[in-house]
Amino acid sequence: MLTKRQKQVLDFITEYSRKNGISPTIDEIRKHFRLNSVATIHQHLESLRSKGYLDRLKNKTRSLSLPKKRSVSDLISKSSRSGFALVPLLGSANAGPATFFAEENIEAYQKVPRTIVRKQSGIFAVRVDGDSMNKASIDGNNLEDGDLAIIDSEYKSPKSGDYVLAVRDGLANLKKFLRDQKTGDVILISESSNPKHKPIKVSSEDDFMINGRIIGVVKR
Repeated sequence: MLTKRQKQVLDFITEYSRKNGISPTIDEIRKHFRLNSVATIHQHLESLRSKGYLDRLKNKTRSLSLPKKRSVSDLISKSSRSGFALVPLLGSANAGPATFFAEENIEAYQKVPRTIVRKQSGIFAVRVDGDSMNKASIDGNNLEDGDLAIIDSEYKSPKSGDYVLAVRDGLANLKKFLRDQKTGDVILISESSNPKHKPIKVSSEDDFMINGRIIGVVKR
């Protein structure tokens, strides 16, 4: 994974190098991110180096060197050719009572097999929080606490039986989508070994939307 801060550091180094023809110094990176110590910067740089985003030359003030494939978009392309996609992780979604606010803030980037992700646009991951979907089966994998659910956000018109990321009153839930054939009402179903999780009937007063369909699971 590439964390959000690591991506910010990489983006700063890339843009600085593009504008100035040389890499920034450690102290220039520290000042840009308004940090008092360089220790944290050193940690991020070492992580970027170990993940293949950055080279470091010894005994030089401006020791940072960007490999040929240096940006996140480059890595996405490279991962795609090697049978993987790089998917943004946007936080957690409850697979139980709706208690997590669905903020689309990238925490990291997750490597996902192309057998799950067949396109790049509109795909993201959320972390499962809870046990209300631990009996749901997505291509043979259950949605258990701590797993990553892979979401196709361009899928906005689900059919009965689809597993979806639903946002109700600003709160995110992973559920099974059902529509009552007689009334047209939407019901969000938990599939769990825990009997406390009950169906949620969506009313006309709810602020409700489907934020995508679950297309796969990455086990923790």
